[in-house]
Amino acid sequence: MTALALTRLIEPGEARAGQRILIVEDDARMRTSLRLLLDGPGRKIVEVGNGSTAIGILEMEHVDLVLLDIGLPDMSGVDVMKWIVTHRIDTSVMIVSGDDRFDVAVRALRFGAVEFVRKPDDLDDLPAKVDNTLQRRRLKAEHALMTARLEQSERLHRFLIDNSPDIVYTLDQRGHFTFINRRIESLLGFDPEALIGQHYATVVHEDDRDLARHVLNERRTDSRASSNIELRLKQNGDVHATREKHFIVTMVSAIGLYAESGADQVRGQRFVGSYGVARDITERKMAEETISFQALHDQLTQLPNRRLFKDHLELAMAQAERYAAMVGVMFIDLDRFKLVNDTHGHLEGDELLINFAKRLRNCVRAGDTVARQGGDEFTVLLPEIGQAEDATTIANKILEELRAPFQVGGQDFLATASIGISLYPRDGDNADLLLKNADIAMYEVKANGKNAFQQFAPEMSLIYQERIELENDLRRAINNAEFVLHFQPRISVSHDRVVGVEALIRWQHPTQGLLHPSGFIGLAEASGLICAISDWVLDDACARLARWQRAGHSEIRMSVNLSPLDFQRDDLVERIASRVASFGLPPDMLEIEITENLLLQDIPDVIEKLRQLRSRGVRIAIDDFGTRYSSLNYLRRFPINSIKIDQSFVRDIFAEERVSPIIQAIVGIARGFGLHLVAEGVETPFQQQVLAEQGCDEMQGFLYAAPLPAVAVEAMFGCSIAALAASRHESIAKSA
Repeated sequence: MTALALTRLIEPGEARAGQRILIVEDDARMRTSLRLLLDGPGRKIVEVGNGSTAIGILEMEHVDLVLLDIGLPDMSGVDVMKWIVTHRIDTSVMIVSGDDRFDVAVRALRFGAVEFVRKPDDLDDLPAKVDNTLQRRRLKAEHALMTARLEQSERLHRFLIDNSPDIVYTLDQRGHFTFINRRIESLLGFDPEALIGQHYATVVHEDDRDLARHVLNERRTDSRASSNIELRLKQNGDVHATREKHFIVTMVSAIGLYAESGADQVRGQRFVGSYGVARDITERKMAEETISFQALHDQLTQLPNRRLFKDHLELAMAQAERYAAMVGVMFIDLDRFKLVNDTHGHLEGDELLINFAKRLRNCVRAGDTVARQGGDEFTVLLPEIGQAEDATTIANKILEELRAPFQVGGQDFLATASIGISLYPRDGDNADLLLKNADIAMYEVKANGKNAFQQFAPEMSLIYQERIELENDLRRAINNAEFVLHFQPRISVSHDRVVGVEALIRWQHPTQGLLHPSGFIGLAEASGLICAISDWVLDDACARLARWQRAGHSEIRMSVNLSPLDFQRDDLVERIASRVASFGLPPDMLEIEITENLLLQDIPDVIEKLRQLRSRGVRIAIDDFGTRYSSLNYLRRFPINSIKIDQSFVRDIFAEERVSPIIQAIVGIARGFGLHLVAEGVETPFQQQVLAEQGCDEMQGFLYAAPLPAVAVEAMFGCSIAALAASRHESIAKSA
């Protein structure tokens, strides 16, 4: 039965408006007399002279009272009563008859007559008897209505209780169930009938029974009564086999139940038990736990994040201060991690981080904390260590664990780590300072070759401070235009003259003098300043090339180096193309030099940007070719014009040695792919001769000129190779 059906009250016997009386009498004068005798406000009286007509009326209409004569012309009044009983007509029958035989009265009463009135002797009593009969009918109808409503209310209450999403229960004074709805069956797997008489401990989780004593034995009925108390209830058997935990979490509210009088009274009432409701909040608790876990843990490795690590560190420091112990902090950076991302992709990189985290956990004690700071950086908390050597022991264990290769992209990959260590209280009295000093020590390891550990020393802070100061100076340099461009000529052996220059940035530092790129480009990339510097280089190089073009040096090509980080900008192509257009340059006179690291990223977006540059006429060259992870595949896929032989290969050319097979291979690759070839670092005439014989026509290096200011290099345009070499020799001699 639905709740809608239950809430619709059906009211059999409900009193109708007015009273309907049917007089069944064959004597017309008697019918009239009876009507006049009984007529009154609110009554409708119908008269008929035979039983058939009376039955017809009773079939069609409701009648409250029938005044029935026994002797009728077509049938006996008893027959009419039999019909009323057989057809279950809801009416009262009063016999009004002149037949005073006892057996007739008995038969009438047997078939349900409420009164037997003899006529004409008892007619004076008829009005009172009619009033009493109708009053009894009204009271009976009202009672039936109240009973029906009560039953309906009970059914509705039972329906709502049994279909409630919550467990509803009552307990007696001893904590035994006296009632429990069927919700407990679907939630916990217990039969509610079987629980009646059982103690509540039957369903309470063992670890929450002390709490249950205060909640489920509740005696209070006011605002102090238990409300929204979390309580775990255990599940019976495998009702929810899919759950990892065999219990649910409920929110319980309970109040005491009291009855009037009795020896055990509270304010005149006797405690009889408690009533409560338990709502299942398991899913909500799981969601809260998930949110809480995600807020304090790294989603990839499931390790604590920096926030939770700092909380653990501060607690460990407080305990160490109490017991005069030491705390170790390790800052760990996974070496060469970027190589994995660039070579194999981020999915393989993530897998490496997960496996690295597992190995870290295996190297520390149960009470230590391993956390991920972000990227490829991890931290380890070593609470309550007795001496500094304890931290170095674990650091050695980590490095030893990394000797076994990881599987990356189906291949073995030997990962190493740089580890910095700081100790409380020696290296700092707060969490931030300890982390900072461990980080400084880690960077000291990086600077000295990686794959090692280093304890923090105070002098390291000076180096770190110098790095911060240099970064601040670099920001000011961008705003104060402290950069200058030097240019190194590129010559063509076959044309015996300068055909291009490579733009090389220098920083005119206010106090440190002229700084080369190796002193600040890495810092610019790490601090996010490289793109602003690249913009300045593009502007100055294009402006200089435009002046040379106007001066008649139309054959000079300009090469500009860009950082891989520049290619992460969506507007890179437009940044370059707009400068070419604004300075009125032939696009093929500008060449962008990129490193093989950029190619190893193999990102479709990078390829698309290079293709767009090529489509606009800008040339693309690979700098330092062959020094990294050269692949013929990217030479095929990437839109490249030129490759530059790295100077490390050129230095291997000696008079007494045969030609390097690497140079021969690079020349063959360039020829096979139809690429322009340039050699860097040419310092001797013999190197020039060998390279030219191998098929490399364009070269640059100290044999011709070091990187020079614009005015000095402009003076070399049109000079022969011999003149350039002689000028360079003279310059060296003067400086010596």
